[in-house]
Amino acid sequence: MPNDDSPPPARRARPLTTAAALAVLCLTAAGCGGGPEADEKGADAPRPGGDGASATAGAPARSSSPSSAGQRPDPSASPAKPLPRGLLTGRTVVIDPGHNPGNREHTREINEKVDIGTAHKECDTTGTSTNDGYPEAQFTLDVSRRLRALLEAEGARVRLTHEDDRPFGPCIDERARIGNEAKADAVVSVHADGSAAGNRGFHVILPALVKGGGADTTKIVKSSAELGERIAGHFVRTTGSAPSNYIGGNTGLDTRGDLGGLNLSTVPKVFIECGNMRDPKDAALLTSADWRQKAARGLADGISGYLRGSDG
Repeated sequence: MPNDDSPPPARRARPLTTAAALAVLCLTAAGCGGGPEADEKGADAPRPGGDGASATAGAPARSSSPSSAGQRPDPSASPAKPLPRGLLTGRTVVIDPGHNPGNREHTREINEKVDIGTAHKECDTTGTSTNDGYPEAQFTLDVSRRLRALLEAEGARVRLTHEDDRPFGPCIDERARIGNEAKADAVVSVHADGSAAGNRGFHVILPALVKGGGADTTKIVKSSAELGERIAGHFVRTTGSAPSNYIGGNTGLDTRGDLGGLNLSTVPKVFIECGNMRDPKDAALLTSADWRQKAARGLADGISGYLRGSDG
């Protein structure tokens, strides 16, 4: 789940594009799987895109990530081994596994606030989990590593914002900086939602037009939307999951202006909520290694299609 503990802005479905239309058609196609349920989101359920940890009341605002989070990865570091030449040779992709398994032991640190340009928000959150205790942070790392392997096989230079190699974090402002400093051609932040049972499906979160303070998404709104639309279309085809039945008007797309990871990005970036961990049917998919590989494949195909500018 993205870091967010303020009421979400009013949702407005984006106009259907080719990729999004594919997602909608899947809703009525046989064999799509994971079709939307008719139930609406319960009033007492966790908010879509909300976090799993509460902020410390009166936490001081900070202008940078807590230093105790450890050294952040060097986005310019060379891969350990030469990459194969492929369709994505010369391209750089940053993958941002949502949350960190260690966040639960560092609630004080992750509740400290950082500057996201237009406001101050918590450094990070713990994320959600399935009812059986499978953590979102574990899910995001697994999918991100699978995604990296697929993209590297196509020749892309891939960086993860973390690999459970630090006590907590990175903070949301640092996650954005890693992609910016890498001059990434695309950044994808991998998440899973924690909404009410009956709320099913995936959705891709796109950056809204935000300009103020240190945030300016003017140059990335269009390219990020194209990246998100590619991912949505391929995610449907590859995983068999339907677009969210509770966010985005069945397009699989949602636009937000309250997420620091998007507001501070200067390169094309999207978030994906791969499914709802609190719904038993979605949870069965998210806890399946076979399905996680399909999720990684769908993401890789969407990213590759965007970077190559193809419809394939």
